[in-house]
Amino acid sequence: MSVGAVNHVVEPRAGRREWAALGVLLLPVLLISVDATVLNFAVPHLSEDLAPSGTQLLWIVDIYSFMLAGLLVTMGTFGDRIGRRRLLLIGAVGFGLASAVAAYSSSAEMLILARALLGFAGATLMPSTLSLLRNIFLDQRQRTLAIAIWATMFSVGSALGPIIGGWLLEHFWWGSVFLINLPVMVVLLVLAPLLVPESRNPHPGRYDLMSAGLSLVAMLAFVYGIKTLASYGLGVTGVLALLAGVAFGVLFVRRQRQLDEPLLDLELFTNRGFSVSVVSNLLTMIAFIGALFFITQYLQIVIGLSPLRAALVLVPGLTLAIFTGLFVVRLMRRFSIGPLLLFALLSVASGYALMTQLPAGSSAGAWLLAVGFTLVGAGVGAANTVTNNTIMSAVRPEKAGAASAISETAYEVGAAMGTAILGTLVTTLYASGLASVPGVSEAHMDEARQTLGGALHVSEDLGGQLGATLKAAADASFTSAVHVTSLVGALVVMYAAVQAFLVLRGRRRDRVMAEQTH
Repeated sequence: MSVGAVNHVVEPRAGRREWAALGVLLLPVLLISVDATVLNFAVPHLSEDLAPSGTQLLWIVDIYSFMLAGLLVTMGTFGDRIGRRRLLLIGAVGFGLASAVAAYSSSAEMLILARALLGFAGATLMPSTLSLLRNIFLDQRQRTLAIAIWATMFSVGSALGPIIGGWLLEHFWWGSVFLINLPVMVVLLVLAPLLVPESRNPHPGRYDLMSAGLSLVAMLAFVYGIKTLASYGLGVTGVLALLAGVAFGVLFVRRQRQLDEPLLDLELFTNRGFSVSVVSNLLTMIAFIGALFFITQYLQIVIGLSPLRAALVLVPGLTLAIFTGLFVVRLMRRFSIGPLLLFALLSVASGYALMTQLPAGSSAGAWLLAVGFTLVGAGVGAANTVTNNTIMSAVRPEKAGAASAISETAYEVGAAMGTAILGTLVTTLYASGLASVPGVSEAHMDEARQTLGGALHVSEDLGGQLGATLKAAADASFTSAVHVTSLVGALVVMYAAVQAFLVLRGRRRDRVMAEQTH
C-alpha cells in the first residue's frame, strides 16, 4: 500500500452511536485499572488479616497479571473468530463472579485462586475493547482521539482507584475493594448489546489449539522462572522454569511460521513502529507497576498515612496522566514518534530518580513522592497514547484483535514482571537489610522480615520502646530498598527512551500506517 493510497482513502466518520459505544467500552478499562490500584492500597490490610508469607503476598498481587499475560494472545485471536463483543460479554460475567469470590476469600490461598480467575476473565475483556475501537472508528483522526481516550482511561481508573479504595478501606473490610467491580459489570452487560456493534475477522481460518497451549505454557513458565530466580536466587527450579519457557516459546514461534493461519501473526513485528511500541509498553509497565507495589506501602506504613491520604498523594500524578494522554494527540500531528516517546519516558525516569531520595519516617517524603510520581504520571500518560496509536495504526482492521492482544500482553507481562522483579527486589533487600533488634526474638524477627506489614504487626504486639525500635529499623530498611529499586526502575525506563528515539526518530504516524502489514 503506497503512502498516497493511505492519504487519499476517505473513511466514514463516526457519529453519536459510535461515540456512545466508546463510552461503554471504557467501562472494562476503568474497572481493571481501578482494580489494580485498589489492590495495591489493600496490601497492608491483607497482610494483617490473611497473614500471607512474602511469597504469597507477591502471588496475590501478580497472579492476575500472569494469567492475563498467558491468555491475552489466545483470547485476542479467539475474539476475532467468535465475535469480539460476544467475548467481551462472556468475560464480564466471569469477572463479576471472580470478584465476588475474591471479596470473601478467607485465606491467602483462596485469594490467589480468585485473582487467577480474575486474570482469566480479564484476558477476555482487554483485547476486545481495543480491537472493537479499531473497527468502530475508521477515520484516522477520530480513531487517534478514541484510542487516546481509551489509553487515558487507565489513568482515570488509577486516579479513582486510590480515592474509592481509600474510602472503602477506612470504612469497610479489605474485600470491599473487589465488590466495586460488580455494578460496573452489570452496566456493561446491559449497554454493550445495545450500543456496541459485533465485529470479527471475516476469514479467521482454523483455530489452532496447539498454538494456544504453547503460548500459555511458554508465558507462565517464563514469568514463573523470573519470579523464582528473583525470589530465591540462582536455583534449579528457577533455571528449569525459565529454560522451559524459552523452549516452549521457540516451539510456538516455529509453529506460527509453519501455519497458513497462525494464532499470532509474526509479520506484525516487521513494522518497526509496531515492534518498538510494544517493547516500550513492556519496559514502562515493568517500572510503573513495580513502583506502585512499594509506593503504597511506603506511604501507609513508613510515613503512617491513612489509605485515603496516601491516595491523595498519588492523585496529582495520575490526573496529569489524563491531561498529557489527550494533549499528546495534537503533538502527534506535528512531531515524529521517536522524540515524543523520548521526552515522555525521560519524564518517567526523572520521577523514579527523585524516589531514590525518599527519607525514612519523615512526612517530607510524601511531598517528594508526590512530585516524583507527578513526573511519572505525566510521562506514562503521553507514552501510552503514542504507543497504542502507533500499534493500532500499523495494522489492518481485520488484524485488530491480534494487534490489541499483543499490545495488552506487553502491558500485562510488564505488570507481572514489574511486581515479580522490582517487587521481589524491594522485598529481598528489605529482608536482608533488617538486622536483628536486641530484645526481639528470632521468631518475631523472621515474621518482621517477611513483609513490612508483618513488621508493623510485630511492633504493635511488642509495644513500648522495643516495638518502636523495631518499627524504626523496618522503616529504614524498607526505605533503603526503595532507593535501590527506584534506581533500577529509572534505568529500565531510560533504556526504553533511548531505544524508542534511535529507532523511531523521523517516523510519523502516517508513515507507520503506510507500512501496514498485509
